[in-house]
Amino acid sequence: MFKWIKNIGPGTLVAAAFIGPGTVTLCTKAGVQFGYGLLWAMLLSIIATIVLQEMAARTGIITQKGLAAVIKEQITSPLLRNLALFLILGAIVIGNAAYEAGNISGAALGMQVFGEAATVFYPILIGIITFIVLFIGNYKILERSLVSLVLLMSISFLITAILTKPDLLAILKGTFVPTIPENSILIIIGLIGTTVVPYNLFLHASLVKEKWKTKTDLSTARKDTIISIILGGFVSMSIIVAATATTGGDISNAFDLAKGLEPLYGEYAKYLLGIGLFAAGITSAITAPLAAAYVAKSCFGWKASLKDNRFRAVWAIILVLGVVFSSLKFKPVEVITFAQVANGLLLPIVAIFLVWIVNKANVLGEYKNTLFQNILAICIILITLILGIKGIYSVF
Repeated sequence: MFKWIKNIGPGTLVAAAFIGPGTVTLCTKAGVQFGYGLLWAMLLSIIATIVLQEMAARTGIITQKGLAAVIKEQITSPLLRNLALFLILGAIVIGNAAYEAGNISGAALGMQVFGEAATVFYPILIGIITFIVLFIGNYKILERSLVSLVLLMSISFLITAILTKPDLLAILKGTFVPTIPENSILIIIGLIGTTVVPYNLFLHASLVKEKWKTKTDLSTARKDTIISIILGGFVSMSIIVAATATTGGDISNAFDLAKGLEPLYGEYAKYLLGIGLFAAGITSAITAPLAAAYVAKSCFGWKASLKDNRFRAVWAIILVLGVVFSSLKFKPVEVITFAQVANGLLLPIVAIFLVWIVNKANVLGEYKNTLFQNILAICIILITLILGIKGIYSVF
């Protein structure tokens, strides 16, 4: 266990990335509207995330390259290669710029439980903290900062769930007996879609090669991935469990949930949820620009470190846009629409590319996929296709 704690890292950063304000809001809605009934959807999404992220991490360690660079190398047709890179760049870089405002706004919302007087300054403060963490350009400092925030977030949401004295038998039933309550299909798809995130595949492949350099590290990386993503799943499930305890009221996000729990469980619940939402927002506010910078680096073939000016320019632009949009309460609808369509297309396409790559002996050699891994991957690709179609359909 101590050895794992010493080697903890990229997997936790992936968990930090997928538990953002959007995930918190969806989990809150799932709990308020359907109780424990949709916990199985979160379990399914965690399994899918582990399978895809393990393949991305394996590719990063064996090739010592970013996922976009590997895809670029393996597509021989110039037209298809350029199309794939355009889609990846568009979905990840432009998409993360659009969603960064939501990450910063979510963190600011969490801070409001400690006082609403300085609401206008919260996005700027979060932007400054994020800028400092990214600008230092030290992978170990970045990793430790995010791991600390993830642990803070995990403890906050887990304690909140325990405070509500949940029905353990009902939790087990909701987790292992799938049901589809009336009008729940969009929430189910949303829970899976907010956990199985395209940019995390690129982020993970890039992060593992920062930390690990040899094939002997694969076992450690796999443990890191599995344990971290399961921990992230417990956090998401804790939010659903906590939200189930509320009755009545218009509850649509964690801040509303904090207010809803306060009369029953006192101010502790409010502060715990506020801290959890702040940590969820700021971790995603750090990882979204970071992922975009790694994707740009991989697509353009930059031999760049975390301190490279080109690398810094990408994440800085996304961060500044996020702070401006969240401060002005401005929602760039057209950009978000483009991002949703691009991500809807990107998730199944990247999943297919990833499965194709991890089956190539000239890329992974003896570490290519087994038959069992391929069966799991095909099932997940079908899920991502449904998610992609739904994402595009919801826009139009």
